[in-house]
Amino acid sequence: MPTNAPPSVPASELRLGIDLGGTKIEGALLDRRGGIVWRERVPTPQGEYQGTIDAIAGLVAAADRAAGERLPLGLAFPGSISPRTGVQRNSNSTCLNGRPVLADLERAIGRPVRAENDANCFALSEASDGAAAGQGVVLGVILGTGVGGGVVVEGRVLRGRNGIAGEWGHAALPRRGELERGEASRGCYCGKVDCLEQWISGPAVEREHLARSGREWRLPEIARAAAAGDREATEAIDRLVHRLARGLAMVCDVLDPDAIVLGGGVGNLAVLYERLPEAISREVFSDSFDTAILRPRHGDSSGVRGAAWLWR
Repeated sequence: MPTNAPPSVPASELRLGIDLGGTKIEGALLDRRGGIVWRERVPTPQGEYQGTIDAIAGLVAAADRAAGERLPLGLAFPGSISPRTGVQRNSNSTCLNGRPVLADLERAIGRPVRAENDANCFALSEASDGAAAGQGVVLGVILGTGVGGGVVVEGRVLRGRNGIAGEWGHAALPRRGELERGEASRGCYCGKVDCLEQWISGPAVEREHLARSGREWRLPEIARAAAAGDREATEAIDRLVHRLARGLAMVCDVLDPDAIVLGGGVGNLAVLYERLPEAISREVFSDSFDTAILRPRHGDSSGVRGAAWLWR
């Protein structure tokens, strides 16, 4: 990680991004080539709305000191802002929901803020100077505790009329069939049932493996056991690959992206890059499928990098 020494770059060439996560808030200054010249992280105040606003403002002040100038802020955050009410919604940091986060933050730091969902920022980072740089239409997929995504078209985030573009994790699992035979419907925190998040997120895979095998393993352990030939672990990975392929095929039939970048803890599994292209090709409405399935170049730094690039 770069030091917090003042950057030897003109402030006019710097971009400021902050990534608001569930456990940490990260701030970074990027130069025009994407180099991180300053970075700082602080814990996220748990369940404290004003504490969260104050923590972000503190990072902005630290960035001002490092840059020697006040810079506009790009913010990556969980959930989205309702275009109807202007307040936060759908955030797993529930203290933000129903609050005018953007307006309160702009008031606290005294400057404009461009804000996007953290999955949108992930997609923007990887489309700008990451694994999918140079691609026209990029789908950034978050596969972790939850399932989400972002879409970038020709270098610009596609937010959508209702601010929900890329939220494929809350579509229902398509073609529920043999792999789900005997499985009860799964309720989701959003109030619906059988959302993809309840079938292909890391915790969902772990819960199902526990129910079937009696072994309380984390996903990396399941993947290692599958690679070693364990039958129940192999079946768990098979289910993940085929369900993920069905979900992504649904998105590809609508969007037909040039590249898909997989982020989040589930996206670290090597087996997905080996098996997904063929698995998706069997599901899409096409006689061929050559969309690249890519590992992220910037990993968990993509959120803060994409936030900075909102001012690019």
